[in-house]
Amino acid sequence: MKRNIVVIDEEKCNGCGQCVDACHEGAIALVDGKARLLSESYCDGLGACLPHCPMDAITIEEREAAAFDEAYAMQHQQEKLKKEEAPQPKPMACGCPGTHSRAIERTQAAAAAPSAPMASELRQWPCQIKLAPVSAPYFHQANLLIAASCTAYAYANVHSDYMKNRVTLIGCPKLDGVDYAQKLAAILSANDIKSVTVLRMEVPCCGGIVTAVKNALIQSGKMLPWHVVTLSTDGKVLED
Repeated sequence: MKRNIVVIDEEKCNGCGQCVDACHEGAIALVDGKARLLSESYCDGLGACLPHCPMDAITIEEREAAAFDEAYAMQHQQEKLKKEEAPQPKPMACGCPGTHSRAIERTQAAAAAPSAPMASELRQWPCQIKLAPVSAPYFHQANLLIAASCTAYAYANVHSDYMKNRVTLIGCPKLDGVDYAQKLAAILSANDIKSVTVLRMEVPCCGGIVTAVKNALIQSGKMLPWHVVTLSTDGKVLED
């Protein structure tokens, strides 16, 4: 069958392994110090690995390839998610790095002239993934923002930089304790969404929201443009 598939230029690859971590399907591994596609059937062709490659060694081409093995991908994603959410070696007593407490030092900002209050860029209600309807007029031709709940507090300009001109849905896979994939897949299937942006924190449990979006794209069968933005706990953009 003819479909999109990842192509890796081993001459450009520096063996950093970032694409391996970014691929939730387990399609890529380091072999002899170079990234290599293990099996065409493991690659979903969505290209989540592309923005993580610092050497531009990965591209996507449409060609004859084995069918995507969704069952293997789902199994690998679940195993990887369990590892991400599992207790890490001694970050604190409870073992979860996402709950590691620390103070964030802030420098005193210089006094500025009074300005008009910043306007909210929220375009619809409700905004919780669990409460959002599957179909609504505001989803028509929408650019969708799927944001982890903490991002709005960690990043001061979330309204102007990420919510503006997007329909925003928020959630926390750790606190809600649900898999958003089915709900998001239903929204993608029922509406003509233009693109999806995922805004997450750097903590491992936020990987669940990325996995849910990837699974939703697969289940909906829609090859939409999408990318992931990662924020640090002190409000810096780590990946965009």
